[in-house]
Amino acid sequence: MSHGPLPDRDDQASVAAGTGPAAAIDRGLAVLNSIIVVFAAIALVAACTILSYSVLSRALFKAANYWQDEAAVFLLVGATFMTAAYVQQNRGHIGIEAFVGLLSPLANKVRLWLVDATTFLFCAFFTWKSWTLAHEAYVDGQVSNSMWSPPLAIPYSLMALGMSLLCVQILVQLALPFAGGRRP
Repeated sequence: MSHGPLPDRDDQASVAAGTGPAAAIDRGLAVLNSIIVVFAAIALVAACTILSYSVLSRALFKAANYWQDEAAVFLLVGATFMTAAYVQQNRGHIGIEAFVGLLSPLANKVRLWLVDATTFLFCAFFTWKSWTLAHEAYVDGQVSNSMWSPPLAIPYSLMALGMSLLCVQILVQLALPFAGGRRP
């Protein structure tokens, strides 16, 4: 597993040093991802607050809580999917790096590019299905099966938007080596 900088990876700071379109998009995504991370952190704190309130109100006042669990889940889904591009940009995901020391630097670059290309294909399919799900939920007016009945288009749209950002991030990382930039 990867828990820190690997010898076959460059510093993140050097990624957007280029002047081409891929580097400009990468810099723009970095700013957008930084903003999203702030809102995701707020969403996580809100989810914790909501769940704590739920537990306390149920235990102390025997109050019914029909909305708290779903609100917390919606916030967690949004925070998780919307920050996926940030995690990819910083290569913060867990990866098995058994071959790093065995392969040459060029072979490692090819391996990383192929892994990114395969990841993009999976994420593109997931994005397409997420947008389909969000559209159906919106058009059909689907709501959750709870007493609160919030529209399911909310979490599905957050999931689709987050996956779309992830796909753009992966595409930029696939294009950087061909555009003269260095990959993260």
